[in-house]
Amino acid sequence: MIHEARIIPVDGRPHLDKSVRMWTGDSRGHWEGNTLVVETTNFNDKGWIATNAASARIRGVPHSEALRLVERFSRVSTPTRSLRGTIDDPNVFTRPWTVAIPLSRTSRIRCSKYACHEGNQAIEHVLSGARKEERLAAEAAKKK
Repeated sequence: MIHEARIIPVDGRPHLDKSVRMWTGDSRGHWEGNTLVVETTNFNDKGWIATNAASARIRGVPHSEALRLVERFSRVSTPTRSLRGTIDDPNVFTRPWTVAIPLSRTSRIRCSKYACHEGNQAIEHVLSGARKEERLAAEAAKKK
């Protein structure tokens, strides 16, 4: 859900050999004007089209090793980007289909890096108790 990171080469290298099959496939990117186009192939047939909770209604849709995904990341306006993903898997679907997702930036939402460290907003309250105990212990040691 949150622990998948993709490295997408944009240097023109070819996809890996078709015998190499992975859960998240093999991605390659290139630019078409101001649009980043990412083509992903070499999926195994063990996953779903979308695996995380944010995928909503397409979560759990199966695919085969024939899956080819083409994503297009485009700038629509200053705060808005568009992600269009076309799913083409002739072993599962009668024709390719596309999903479009607007990605909007807003100053009302603060994004933090997801990692297990003290800067992680998700565990701030858990660690705040330990930090308070450390401060109290340090203050008590100074008084001695």
